[in-house]
Amino acid sequence: MKNSSTDQFAAEETPARTLLGLGPRDADVGDLHQLQLAPLRGRGSLRLAMGIGMALVAAFTMVVGTPLSVVGGWLGVALLFSLWSFSRFRSLPLGDPQSPGIAEYRMCNRHALYSAVVWATPFWLHGLSPPLDHALSMWTIAVLMMVTLAIVAHSIPMACILFIAPVSLSAAAALVRADAPQLAAVALMAGVLLSVFCVRFAQSHIRYRRAEETLHEKSETVSLLLREFEETSADWLWQTDNNRRLVHVSPRLAFALGASADALEGVPLLQALSGDAWDTGLFPKSLHEMAERMKRRESFSNLIVPVTIGGAPRWWELSASPRLDEAGKFLGFRGVGSDVTEQRATAEQIARMARFDNLTGLPNRLSLNEDLARALSHAIDAKTRCAMLMIDLDRFKAVNDTLGHPVGDKLLAQVAARLKGLMERGMTCGRLGGDEFAVILHNVPSAEAAEELARRLINTISRPYVVDNHQLFVGASIGYAIGPQDGATVETLTRNADLALYKSKDRGGNVVAGYVASLHAQAEERRVMEQELRGALERREFELYYQPVVTAADGTLNGFEALIRWNNQKLGNVSPGRFIPLAEDARLISPIGEWVLRTACHEAMKWPSNLKVAINVSADQLTDPNFASVVVSALAQSGLPPQRLEIEVTESVFLRDGGGAAQLLDQLIGLGIRLSLDDFGTGYSSLGYLRKTQFSTIKVDRSFVVGAAKGSIESIAIIRAVVALADSLGMSTTAEGAETELEVETLRSMGCSNIQGYYYGRPMPAPDVLALFRPADSGTSAAA
Repeated sequence: MKNSSTDQFAAEETPARTLLGLGPRDADVGDLHQLQLAPLRGRGSLRLAMGIGMALVAAFTMVVGTPLSVVGGWLGVALLFSLWSFSRFRSLPLGDPQSPGIAEYRMCNRHALYSAVVWATPFWLHGLSPPLDHALSMWTIAVLMMVTLAIVAHSIPMACILFIAPVSLSAAAALVRADAPQLAAVALMAGVLLSVFCVRFAQSHIRYRRAEETLHEKSETVSLLLREFEETSADWLWQTDNNRRLVHVSPRLAFALGASADALEGVPLLQALSGDAWDTGLFPKSLHEMAERMKRRESFSNLIVPVTIGGAPRWWELSASPRLDEAGKFLGFRGVGSDVTEQRATAEQIARMARFDNLTGLPNRLSLNEDLARALSHAIDAKTRCAMLMIDLDRFKAVNDTLGHPVGDKLLAQVAARLKGLMERGMTCGRLGGDEFAVILHNVPSAEAAEELARRLINTISRPYVVDNHQLFVGASIGYAIGPQDGATVETLTRNADLALYKSKDRGGNVVAGYVASLHAQAEERRVMEQELRGALERREFELYYQPVVTAADGTLNGFEALIRWNNQKLGNVSPGRFIPLAEDARLISPIGEWVLRTACHEAMKWPSNLKVAINVSADQLTDPNFASVVVSALAQSGLPPQRLEIEVTESVFLRDGGGAAQLLDQLIGLGIRLSLDDFGTGYSSLGYLRKTQFSTIKVDRSFVVGAAKGSIESIAIIRAVVALADSLGMSTTAEGAETELEVETLRSMGCSNIQGYYYGRPMPAPDVLALFRPADSGTSAAA
């Protein structure tokens, strides 16, 4: 409130009524009285000396022609009044902002009136008709008193008027009585003019004091803000002269530059910032830019410049404007600066994170796309070739699912290190996300060269890994596309390389596939198949077929293997070899596998109690933590005894697993469920799995059966070794794919326990299976 009123009075003239104390009383009157009383502070001795001196002069003037007793009496009164007034005002807080000032203001007016009575009296000490010379001498002294009072107490015009008016009236009356009316008029006019002068002088004084107070408050505010800025912010102020040399160096700036303020005073700003570069003249570009702007006397804002402090590089942000005096003369620059080294490092880190993969340190998809764009542009301009290889890790998902993401992340880091080790000039490898990587080849001579590199990548990636004491095996599927023939834009070439990758994955992994135009049709077919597959369970499009398994010695039926079939309205009959891998990729295998399990258990309950049902289970199902509970639920709801259920798994289950599947299989064995190892010996060393897991059956692949019937020594040796191994471990053997009598007799002669194949029966729907049991003969043969 005070600031607003101060600004108002600084801009407007204070009314005379207000100065004289005749205006309305409000909150601003106290402030006004403080300003009026302030000039009187410390002037009590001057007023006392003036009062005593003028009283002595007046007494000396009146001593001739006036009785001494009268003069002495007046002089005594005048001296006593001066001393008394001095003592009363000496202890008063005149002009104190903490005091309202109203009482002191009124006291000044009263004492002025008392003084006027004292000094109006000497005119009449000769009687009611004073001599003219006496009246003139007293008026001269009185005028001197009035002028002195107007000068000393001009800020309180009411007090001056209360003294001037009575004294002037007394002098005019005395002059009239002395027959000098013209001089009386002059005395009155002089009193009026002195009173007006006091009012105008007081107005000027108050206006000046208001302006001075406003300026002081603004200066205080600016100083406070500057101090707060210096103390609380990380910035500092700096200033140069017209030669761009530092002046008025603040402590914060000196601390930031690692020197004392005195040592920096007068040092060129560019020298203080550049360090050793000052001697060589090899300044960074941004420092050159700042120097040029200062040379042209231009403002600059948020300019990032490198500085050297104590030999260490830092980054500062500087802003400044030129300083000009009232005449427009250039005085130098004044600005603000701050150290943004940490912020710049953070920004660089963020920029790196935006372009590089945080886990592997490889370029991410954004960087790879930019590099591919450069490779394509150069290939088009130079009429050469470039290539993009897309890499997807095989069996990586099982590592994440069974051993956890930390192990999976460490495995990805090792894969990335191997990829980097294979990179040569003109090659860039990066991570697209998840377990997908990519390699960009500049100036590739041919598609064969890209494929040869892809095979080297697969061989390198497929070597065993050791992570947290786990030995892990992953492979790689790679698809590639050649630019610009397979795509002249980043999007097209990436999409076509991705199609080639799908082709390689469909071939079973650890395969290289190049892009061909027909892949678009295959991709569309795959998309439609996946879309139809997602609704197949709800539309009841799946059906189970059952293939007989018989005892080799006498051909007696001992069970069936459940095989899924899919008949779709759009696609027709789709073979399991086509839709099962797609279901695994689309994460649909678990619900489909659960349907197979529950349906097979339900159908098996309609068969004779000595017949088993075998169900194929994928690796994805075994990594599902709920699979065991699903098996228990299916057995409980169907009522099928656990020993009549046989679960078939392939060797790849163990390669894709870190131990979780083996533990789950042990749980199933504990329930009484039988386990069968399918496709034994077709690609991996399985002896370790036979030792760790208690399988009840080993299945011999059809390729060995066909080879043995044709007399292949290797196939015969393998079958005999498997039979001997199974017998020694207390397991049975089942030979798959027997289609001819020769094959059946060969298997019998080698000691196989069970035979499965077209010779004994093709896969049949559930009603046809039930038709086999209508004679109600549990020993019914399933001979074709």
